Order: sequence, then structure tokens, then C-alpha cells
Amino acid sequence: MNPRAPHPESRALLAREFERHRSYLRAVAYRMLGSVTEAEDALQEAWLRLDRSPPREGDDLRPWLTTVVGRICLDMLRSRRSRRAGYAGSWLPEPVVGGGSPEDEAVLADAVGLALLVVLETLTPAERLAFVLHDVFALPFDQIAGVVDRSPAATRQLASRARRRVQAARAEPDADLAVQRQVVDAFLAAARAGDFDALLALLAPDVVLRTDGGGRGPLARPPVVGATEVADVLRTRAATFAPLGRAAVVNGGPGVVVGPPGKVVAVVGLTVGGGLIREIDIVGDPAKLRRVVLAEPKAAS
Repeated sequence: MNPRAPHPESRALLAREFERHRSYLRAVAYRMLGSVTEAEDALQEAWLRLDRSPPREGDDLRPWLTTVVGRICLDMLRSRRSRRAGYAGSWLPEPVVGGGSPEDEAVLADAVGLALLVVLETLTPAERLAFVLHDVFALPFDQIAGVVDRSPAATRQLASRARRRVQAARAEPDADLAVQRQVVDAFLAAARAGDFDALLALLAPDVVLRTDGGGRGPLARPPVVGATEVADVLRTRAATFAPLGRAAVVNGGPGVVVGPPGKVVAVVGLTVGGGLIREIDIVGDPAKLRRVVLAEPKAAS
């Protein structure tokens, strides 16, 4: 018997406290992992650890749980990194689309765009943890150091390297959401019409197209860079997919969900900057689309 296992009354109190912090912990885990599904797995493991060996009475539970979730996510990232060595094409995060489950809506309320999550995937697991916990959630380096088994000074360097890479790679979206939506509407109209010139006019010269089909099929390809090259790829697929596309909120930004009612075949995240599309991320991995629900279109009044 575990001498630190809580009594039933204490266990009920811990469960209530854990639920109180669940949304925050899910946000931490999603930014670390880029997957709501894996974030839920991390939270489940965190609860099991809390239940088996709770902190000492009087300890602040939130930083304790943040540290535990951080360690779990770090292990998951390291394991996933080794499994992904032979992955074909671009690996993209699991998208969070508006109109989904209450859990997804909670993540969406404080969302991180797909483009930023893609950049975070280029970091080492330790860099990602240090950056996310410090720059996003304001944890002190003294606390993060214990998670990554480094000194506070070395942990600060991890976050600094990560910050430089994020700032260098991230395309800043337009602040005006109305402008972003107008560009997305024009993008959909051009794709449905198969209008190559109109598509080209909406793309930044150095636009990047990333696709993720789960490492298989026609979507399993390396990134495509350049307005002409990206427009050409989109034109070849527009006739099939554009009529099924609908504007949506994807990770808090503009995007498109593709598929007939009841079936989702792709989710597209768009980064709009300077009135042009800077990045296009197409998630077609069925395993990452299981949580996405495509609602029936509203009838005209």
C-alpha cells in the first residue's frame, strides 16, 4: 500500500482541484504536443500520478501539476520524435476547429495557430518545453530546470534558442480578422472557379504549402514553396475539393474544412499577412480528423 495514497475525502478534494485546473493543463499539453488527443492522454497520466503520489499538504497544486504534465509531455515528444524518423511528407498538428466538442472549444478559446505549432515541431523536445512553459505560461526557469534536468542558466539558453527560431520562422498574421476572412472567402471562390490567376493574386511570393496525409497517399509530400508552384498544386485539386470546402475557424484563425456533411477529409489552416496568404497547412491524416465535426449548412432564411 502506498503510504502517500490519499484518503477517500482527500482524494475527492484532489479530484475537484484537478478538474479546476484541467482547462489550463490541457492548454499546456496541447501547446507541447500539438494534439488534443495526446494532450488528453497526458492529463490522464497526470491524474494517475497525482492519485498515486500527491504532493505534500499545503503545496500549491497548479505548479506541481504543470511540472508533472511537462515531464509527461517531454517523454511523449521524445518517443514521438524517434517514431517519426521515416515519416513521409510534412507532419502537421491535430487541428482544433470551431463548432466541435466543449473540450475542443475550451482549447480554441486560447488557441495557438497551426503555423506556430508547425514551428514548435522544429524544436528539440527540451527547447519546446522551455519555450512553452516560460514564454507562454510564465513559469520561472528554476521550476522548468527540474523538468529538463538542466541548470536554470542552461534552461534559459534552451528557451532563448527556441525563441530565436520561432521569431525567425513565424509568419505574423494580420491583426484584422475581417481582412483575413475576406482573403479566405476570395481563396475559396477562386479555387471553386479554378481561376489560376485569381489564386495566384492571393498568394504571397514566398508562400509555403504543407500537407499531411498521415505519411501516406498524395498528401504525403514535402512542402511546396512559391506562389506559382503552390497555385499550380491547388489548381490540380480544386475541382475535387473546393466545392466541399467551407470557411471555418481553425486554431483561432481563418481556415477551411473540406468534406460532405458528416465526413471530414481535410482541414486547412491559412496564415494571412499583408492581405496575402503566407502559409497553407492542409491536414488530411484521418487520425487527426476524428474529433472534427462538419455541421450541416444553415438553411437560408
